[in-house]
Amino acid sequence: MVLQSKISRRMSQSAVVEAIATCGPISRASVARMTRLSKQTVSEIVGNLEADGWVRTVGQTEGHIGRRAVVYEIAPNAAAVASVDLGGTKVRVALCDLTGCILAERVEPTKQTGGLNVVEQVSRMVRSITLATDCGDLKFVVVGVPGVPDTVTGMIRMAPNIREIDQINLGRELNIRLGVDVLIENDVNLAALGEHWVDSRTDEDDLVFVSVGTGIGAGIVVEGKLMRGVSGAAGEIGFLPFGADPFEAESLKTGALERVSATDAIVGQYQALTGKNLSVPDIFDAVGEGDPHAEKTLDNVALQIARASATLIAVLDPSRIVMGGSIGMRDELTQRVSGFLEQCFPRVASIQPSKLGAHASLVGGASIALSHLHMSLFAEGQKGAEIRVPPPTFDTFKARVS
Repeated sequence: MVLQSKISRRMSQSAVVEAIATCGPISRASVARMTRLSKQTVSEIVGNLEADGWVRTVGQTEGHIGRRAVVYEIAPNAAAVASVDLGGTKVRVALCDLTGCILAERVEPTKQTGGLNVVEQVSRMVRSITLATDCGDLKFVVVGVPGVPDTVTGMIRMAPNIREIDQINLGRELNIRLGVDVLIENDVNLAALGEHWVDSRTDEDDLVFVSVGTGIGAGIVVEGKLMRGVSGAAGEIGFLPFGADPFEAESLKTGALERVSATDAIVGQYQALTGKNLSVPDIFDAVGEGDPHAEKTLDNVALQIARASATLIAVLDPSRIVMGGSIGMRDELTQRVSGFLEQCFPRVASIQPSKLGAHASLVGGASIALSHLHMSLFAEGQKGAEIRVPPPTFDTFKARVS
């Protein structure tokens, strides 16, 4: 009987917190209507949350007959979470409050020595940004990595751009240094969750995020949930068996599609046509200047990505495909992919550039961190419970980042 009472209490508390997080500022009477809990139960829970500093009053609103009702919202600075985008060239760290607003952001070149040196770098950046920002205690950290986290060993597989990251338990090493729970997730998966989170007020719960940069990969969201697969490698579309010969040894290392669609492919194809060794940004500039060789190079890459997109649509039927990554979000590429897709797929499919750009993974990390934190604080791990934290407005988010 005591256990049943505790479970019921946890369920009521999580329902109240979700109502305040989603609709705040909100009165206790409105919370009671939303949750179908008694006014007495809601008042008691809200009172305890306010006493513990998790919610705060933010004024009053008019009642039904001229009465004024106190309204509540989540106290933003009661705690903080950190979202980290760990890439082969840059590390981005964002500190967020309990409402998902970015309080501060820092960026550094990734330590090329890799391994534990990268662990020390990320730890230092997280500690530094937390100490320098007026916020509550750091409670949770999510790190996006360009590879597949092994759930058994904690090592990061398929991440050739960061040395020795496949030889350490990244989450455990960060946990030791930071003293808080740390979750490691694939960066493209986080980007997909970030794009879905900022559009969570719509009815579209299915999307695929295709990231094109140093490599190519996809994050898949189905019915609002991330699809990881049995080994966590769902979305490794660089290994789709077309583009280059999938039976060549190089395709087992890099991936047949990735060999013809990412940074090295663009640089290599242009060099083969012209004998010139230009960077990817310079090749895009050449497209803008009408260079036919640059246009042919981009056409070749877009055609391969369109084939991959058609494959994803045929299998998953998402509401849209979002193009991201340093190369994928360029309009010159997105428009070409959309044009080729129309030629090889029998129905209209939506291809959109990323709204969040270089910050997509950070936003996805923040959404996961806040969800985990709210669950641990207010639902205490109860089975089947879920607290959805609404995202800040897009304009608010953009104003807080560099």
